[in-house]
Amino acid sequence: MFTSTFTTPRDLLRYAITRFNGAKLFFGHGSAEALDEAAYLILHTLKLPLDKLDPFLDARLLPDEVLHVLAVIERRVGERVPAAYITNEAWLGTYAFYVDERVIVPRSFIHELIPHQFSPWVEDPYAVENILELCTGSGCLAIMMADAFPDSVVDAVDISADALAVAEQNIREYKLEGRVNPIASDLYQNVPFKKYDLIISNPPYVNSASMASLPPEYLREPQIALDGGADGMDLVRKIVAGAAERLAPNGILMVEIGNEREYAEAAFGHLGLTWVTTSAGDDMVFLLTAEQLQAQ
Repeated sequence: MFTSTFTTPRDLLRYAITRFNGAKLFFGHGSAEALDEAAYLILHTLKLPLDKLDPFLDARLLPDEVLHVLAVIERRVGERVPAAYITNEAWLGTYAFYVDERVIVPRSFIHELIPHQFSPWVEDPYAVENILELCTGSGCLAIMMADAFPDSVVDAVDISADALAVAEQNIREYKLEGRVNPIASDLYQNVPFKKYDLIISNPPYVNSASMASLPPEYLREPQIALDGGADGMDLVRKIVAGAAERLAPNGILMVEIGNEREYAEAAFGHLGLTWVTTSAGDDMVFLLTAEQLQAQ
């Protein structure tokens, strides 16, 4: 391919959109469409500000810059690898995190609730001392929770040693060593026995039928972080079952279950689930109080 065909980011943007749409790529890892993902990959590769495309659209590029961007575009198309694995970066809100193939690409609706400090369910954010995150992956939610609840310590749990290595890198980047503690554990198994004010989790919840039809981009991710069993509730059942003895008297459990509300209601509806509103509606995240859990 002759680099002289492409002289500006505008040329590359047009080409990338055509390639992405022609390849029928799946966009579920931070970008909604080909334009957004193409712009992100081009700006990141050229080390330009991610929120300022227009000023650079007609800038003339050096041949090696063009080659670098073209290589990124071809990798995205040819390997169907999520953009976050190419850039080793994923964003949740205003937070950027390091990611690679050892963890799923962060995408959680719980992150929308953290800046609001879980109001109205948490009356005093400064009274929150102990937080537990199960299935932490890259550690993104644990880090955001530590920021939102400044007097808290967050225990960040994952069964995967690879995932915890990524989480530790992010914890160091945000200088939260000692406040966010990565723990290798199969859910509650190795977790210190203490009472938590908050337990949150975005666990594997994809049901078996959905697992069988995942797009190629999702197949690039660690399947252990996606597969929730026949109805998607295998780990969620264990999380709910163990939460009662781990929560403080006024504590709450919050669990993200994606598109599995029907299965969650079948499994836990008798407990009186509260469905929390997010940008995706009222179907993605449920909440249970310690009182509800202890009454079962």
